[in-house]
Parts: sequence; C-alpha cells; structure tokens
Amino acid sequence: MTVLYSAAVLQDAEGLAAILRGWIIETNWMPKLHIPVEDLGFLQHLIATQVVTKASLDGRTAGFLARDGAEISCLYLAPFARSQGIGSQLLTRAKADTSRLELWTFQANPGARRFYARHGFAEAIMTDGQGNDEKLPDVRMIWEGPAA
Repeated sequence: MTVLYSAAVLQDAEGLAAILRGWIIETNWMPKLHIPVEDLGFLQHLIATQVVTKASLDGRTAGFLARDGAEISCLYLAPFARSQGIGSQLLTRAKADTSRLELWTFQANPGARRFYARHGFAEAIMTDGQGNDEKLPDVRMIWEGPAA
C-alpha cells in the first residue's frame, strides 16, 4: 500500500467531488441538497481558496482534507480507503501546521465524532442545526495542540 499526499489542484476537483458525493449518497440521514455539478463547483472553490490535501492510494484518489486556517471544512475518504489510517494521517498533517484546529460535524455521525475524539478533539458546542444548510443538529469540535 503506497499512500501519497499532495496539494490538490483544480484538475483534482472532479475526483474529490465524487468522493464527497458518494458519502452523501451512502449516508441515509444526509439531505441531498445539491446536484453533482454543484459539488464540483464547491470543490473547485475549496481548492482555489483553502489548503486542500489530497491522499492517493496506489494511484487512486483516496480522500482529502480542506482547511482554511484553523478551520477544517472537509475530511472525506473514498470507501476503499477507509480504516487504513489515511484520515488519521491527513489530520496529523493538518495538526503539524497549527496549534489549534476546529470543525463542525453532525451529531448523527457518531463515527466522525469518535474519530475526532481519538485525535484529541473535544466537543465544545452543540446546536439544533438551524445555522447549517442541512438543518441537522451539529457539534463544534476543537483540538488544542501544545503551546508553541
């Protein structure tokens, strides 16, 4: 298994959008708010405006993490790449650049909440979801690294 990590470029947007779209489709509680071309535009915007790290496993796009400063806006893996440490490595790489990271995840996603908790994130705020597009209850998670 060879995993490579690189900065995503606009040509990667289609593959990353497919990973995001796949997760939305397989997640029965997630509202389907956007069509594929909108997902592609979203990923193009992320690549143009944020730090997006792409993971490739044996030459296939395996996942990505998007970060705007201390805010992790996305972390998604393709089904074939899950449970292999790739998400952990993406998160470790993000932590190396800062002493604090924050993110939102959905309360209905216990797997994500456990994953982030294992990596030192604490649940800080829970909402009823009225502030997000999906209108689903969410949770703010924060990681505080060692003081510089």
